[in-house]
Amino acid sequence: MKEELFADYLKLERNYSMCTVESYMQDLELFRSFLTELCPDNGWADVDSDMIRAWIVDMMNKGAATTTVNRRLSTLRSFYRFLMMKGLADYSPVTGIKGPKNKKPLPVFVRESEMDRLLDDDSLYGEGYNAVLGKTVIDTFYQTGIRLAELLGLTTSSVDLSAGTIKVLGKRNKERYIPFGNGLKQQLEKYIGQRSAIQNIQTASFFVTDKGEPLPRHRVYALVKNLLFQVSTVAKKSPHVLRHTFATAMLNHNADISSVKELLGHTSLAATQVYTHTTLQELKDIYNQAHPRA
Repeated sequence: MKEELFADYLKLERNYSMCTVESYMQDLELFRSFLTELCPDNGWADVDSDMIRAWIVDMMNKGAATTTVNRRLSTLRSFYRFLMMKGLADYSPVTGIKGPKNKKPLPVFVRESEMDRLLDDDSLYGEGYNAVLGKTVIDTFYQTGIRLAELLGLTTSSVDLSAGTIKVLGKRNKERYIPFGNGLKQQLEKYIGQRSAIQNIQTASFFVTDKGEPLPRHRVYALVKNLLFQVSTVAKKSPHVLRHTFATAMLNHNADISSVKELLGHTSLAATQVYTHTTLQELKDIYNQAHPRA
């Protein structure tokens, strides 16, 4: 059978894993089953583009995700490419067929009221150095929108309290300066006071553990997750959620999108525009909850 020849090709010539090959075969079997229902007497050589389009519609009607539909189309495309290479098909009916556009998930963000509670309730952080460190990390994420790697890359010379800016080394080693307000300035001053009391710090890293060592990535993840768990029900609880929260808050308070783009260090405006969809969705949710005829 042609399917078996294709499976051998994937295993022996393309060196695909058994798991991947089985996935390809399952996709082909799904189309084969659909083809049998549609045209019981048709084989692979009888397939035309209309049949494939009908399959796409059928999958979408059954609730298949766009990513799943596109993966199955990719399998079918590879299969016919193989048949043509081996002289087993004259053309590919998949040529020119475009799958549905994959939907980009909207960024997850924490509501302002939840962030207010997180930053105003000191009891959430405990006591001592780690409490000050934790609150400063959260505040820095929320008030600057920096990435996790950028936060971990901050040095003592990155933070300029007098100018009210931090110097960030972003993707592709591109530097940018991010301003901050008095609220974060006071928190940074408090943290710096605590940091200076640690003996024998051997690193220039701005954020350090109570032992004076650079703050590890997993500690930041655990810190953010545990604190967000106390104030929010968002599905994702990660440092990047706080970056999304910063951008959403800025746009909700009428910040210019080009300015937000520069603050986030995005290379294109398209990457920032996703947050405008987020703010619009929030407005829709509020409308649906509040309007009596919604």
